[in-house]
Amino acid sequence: MAKKNGKTTIFRCSGCGHEEPKWLGRCPECGEWNTLTETAVTGKTALRVSKAEAAISFPLSQVDSEEGVRLTSGCLELDRVLGGGIMKRSAVLVGGEPGIGKSTLLLQTAARAGTKGRVLYLSGEESAGQVKMRADRIGLNCRQIEIFCGGNLLDIQKILESVRPVIVIVDSVQTLYTADAGLVPGTVNQMKYCSFELISWVKEHDAALFLIAHVTKDGIIAGPKTLEHMVDTVLYFEQTDGERRFLRAAKNRFGSVDEIGIYTMNEKGLIAMEDPSLLFLVRREGALPAGVATAAVLEGTRTLLVEIQALTVPAKGSISRVFSDRLDQGRVARVAATLEKCLGMRLCDQDIYVNIAGGIRISCVGADLPLAAAIYSARTGIPLHERSACVGELSLAAEVMPVRRLAARVKTACKLGFNNFTGPAGDTAGGGDGSASGEQPKLHAVKDLKQAIAALFNPRGV
Repeated sequence: MAKKNGKTTIFRCSGCGHEEPKWLGRCPECGEWNTLTETAVTGKTALRVSKAEAAISFPLSQVDSEEGVRLTSGCLELDRVLGGGIMKRSAVLVGGEPGIGKSTLLLQTAARAGTKGRVLYLSGEESAGQVKMRADRIGLNCRQIEIFCGGNLLDIQKILESVRPVIVIVDSVQTLYTADAGLVPGTVNQMKYCSFELISWVKEHDAALFLIAHVTKDGIIAGPKTLEHMVDTVLYFEQTDGERRFLRAAKNRFGSVDEIGIYTMNEKGLIAMEDPSLLFLVRREGALPAGVATAAVLEGTRTLLVEIQALTVPAKGSISRVFSDRLDQGRVARVAATLEKCLGMRLCDQDIYVNIAGGIRISCVGADLPLAAAIYSARTGIPLHERSACVGELSLAAEVMPVRRLAARVKTACKLGFNNFTGPAGDTAGGGDGSASGEQPKLHAVKDLKQAIAALFNPRGV
């Protein structure tokens, strides 16, 4: 720092807010030229330091556990993804494509949250009239919602102290700004500084914070990666080709990241799909076409039956390629290589296309065996039995490995009318409580890929 006319001055970047003790032609933080301007230091540090009382430590064993202190969001799907509800003194970052429904989701949460306190909705992108118009259109009761339109952090802090809300919703974090972090809203420094101040407030006042964030063209949250480290939970809102929406957790300090929330969007807003068992199955009359297999996969604590579709065609060039956007391409290539090695099936000169009906992304390891069955069916032209389902993880030695909660998968398939189930040998007690027709499912326990293919394509001969 330098002194000029008795005042201490620094050089601050007008683009990102980075500070340097002396002038530089190029900002080392954002790389912009000629943006460092001389600024007088007012004595206020970047981070607020409380001098009211001395800092002390205390034994962790004397701390009261607040693990069970949660608020219901008013939506079972959001509660499921959050790990059981909204945790007090937590910060949640919600990202998604423009127009996917982020603002609608959190406006519904603000109106339906299970709390007697106030909910503060901070809108930096829409006017109060526009927010009220959306609330009226989807039929929300707004009695517990306070709204402020603006992004000035100083004004927001004054409102927080006067309203003392239980839930704070910021739409969006890119609109927050303060003079202490630079002159331009939406910069890296603005987002970090303003978010830290809001997170500190909710942790001190037993509240919860939701931050809506924009995403880049690559689908990741725009802004500094530090922002994702600062919050407790990071949620991604995804959209399929239709009206279906998926809510996933990429980070969750208070719950699992394996859960998924499923919604549909209509004129009444976002509608939760509490029983999506049949959502990812294509209902057909008669036999299945070749290249289609039904997989019983786990998404968190929920069992879903999804249809895996495969297609093999001669390669257009000298190198075969894999086309799959809902299932990892490396995984498809590994399963295809296992089929070549174990069954002698020639796939090296084939382009392989894989699709998941309904647009859901699958990461469950139990989808290996259904994927192998779909590719085998597509290559040979032999369809599977229309009421057959399967599950299993494949090793590189073509062994069918055990999977978690096999009994629950068999039970779900049975309820949906699938009378043939192929999977690894394991405990399926409680799995067969009768299908839709009251019959017990026929379970084929297999040890390797050869046995599995025989059971799937010739179930009567096994």
